[in-house]
Amino acid sequence: MMSITKKQLFLLHFAGGNKYSYNFLQKSLVPDIEFVPVELPGRGERFRETLIKDKKEAIRDLFEQISRKRNGAPFIIFGHSMGAILALSLTKLFEEHNDKPDYLVVSGNPGPLDGYKIPNRHNLDDDAFKTSIAELGGIPNEIIENKDAFAFFSNIMRADFECIEKDQDLEKDITIESSIYAIMGDQESLTDRIENWSKFTTAAFDYSIFEGNHFFIHNHSKTIGKIINYCFV
Repeated sequence: MMSITKKQLFLLHFAGGNKYSYNFLQKSLVPDIEFVPVELPGRGERFRETLIKDKKEAIRDLFEQISRKRNGAPFIIFGHSMGAILALSLTKLFEEHNDKPDYLVVSGNPGPLDGYKIPNRHNLDDDAFKTSIAELGGIPNEIIENKDAFAFFSNIMRADFECIEKDQDLEKDITIESSIYAIMGDQESLTDRIENWSKFTTAAFDYSIFEGNHFFIHNHSKTIGKIINYCFV
């Protein structure tokens, strides 16, 4: 029997996440989509590797990972929060290598905003840092309240925050040819700026707003799956 080359969905995790962070979403996709979560060093299957604190290095790492996994079929890049920002530069890099994604799906992030700087979290003291990430939601209490678990997790979070908090102008002049679909939770502070993403593409743009906080994705897996399936049509 001849094998069918599946369309590919590459997923970029949020700060503190790993390749397992999107397991909840996999069952909402149609069977002909290959589910391919990738992760930065220092967590998940790559926990023995050195954490990356530089945005350009992170983008290059993700590009090399995905390039090795590409099968030539149509593909989508999905990123939530930190993953959304990295995904914009990553999409541009793939376009420059003549391998354009069908869609960039960005979640939990309004994109690079004129006149707005992501607040620095990576260099906060331990107490302030713990308070800051607890406010984001999505972090299990057993991690926040366990001293050893939090110490390990906070090193990953600080590295990821440093990645996106430095060199914030890197994306300001990016324009991609891939279509963009943006999604955010209605309780996020910058949801009213979601249409900002439209200025980063010369192709189609659409968006949806869901009920929930920054980690609304966990409560809307079926609808997000439908959006991803739609973007492949």
